[in-house]
Amino acid sequence: MESRQRALVLHRLPYRETSLLLDLFTEQQGRIRLVALGARRRRSTLQGCLQVFTPLQIQWRGTGGTLQTLRQAEALSLSLPLTGRALYSALYINELLCRLLVPDVSYEALFGQYLQTLCQLAASDGQYEPILRCFEFALLQALGYGVDFQRCAATGTLVQDQVHYRYQAEYGFVTAAVASQDSFSGQQLRALAAGQLSDAATLRAAKIFSRLAFKPYLGARPLKSRELFY
Repeated sequence: MESRQRALVLHRLPYRETSLLLDLFTEQQGRIRLVALGARRRRSTLQGCLQVFTPLQIQWRGTGGTLQTLRQAEALSLSLPLTGRALYSALYINELLCRLLVPDVSYEALFGQYLQTLCQLAASDGQYEPILRCFEFALLQALGYGVDFQRCAATGTLVQDQVHYRYQAEYGFVTAAVASQDSFSGQQLRALAAGQLSDAATLRAAKIFSRLAFKPYLGARPLKSRELFY
């Protein structure tokens, strides 16, 4: 069976003597793994376009659950101009997708969000944190791990601005006995629910939440891309 759709390379590795092993995020089929035969040969027409952050139109052959073969790839535009911390941020997103997306499952809305996020990072004047947090929240929602920021998970009541809450993985926010570095005020949770990430305190709360929310699904193996930020 052959398929053709838009895609971006998430990760690439040398495969045998002349080929590449590719993890791609496709528009309709989600994350897939393909082998690009002969892509590392000097005269291969695939060398220039099979780069991360280059929007592609690809065609491949095979079925889910097996190593499929890339048949054709065409760059739809130049690679997005990502440098410095924008590049590190984009690599971090790619690693999250490689680690968390279930293979051969459609995440069509998330694909659009991913492409939009890369464009935002490329155009940003250095304000990368809000862009990353918004994508992390969208990824959690797409995976079915989204949470209700506005209600206490234990009681179902609306959060109160001056009360502090702690996050319980795969459950939600519950009242905290005392405020701590990992707790959240009701005011912060309401801001997160509204996507209001304009001040430093709310951004810090969003980052803490994301780390806590992703931890059960990433496991003990650390993200290599986080090392780039230090």
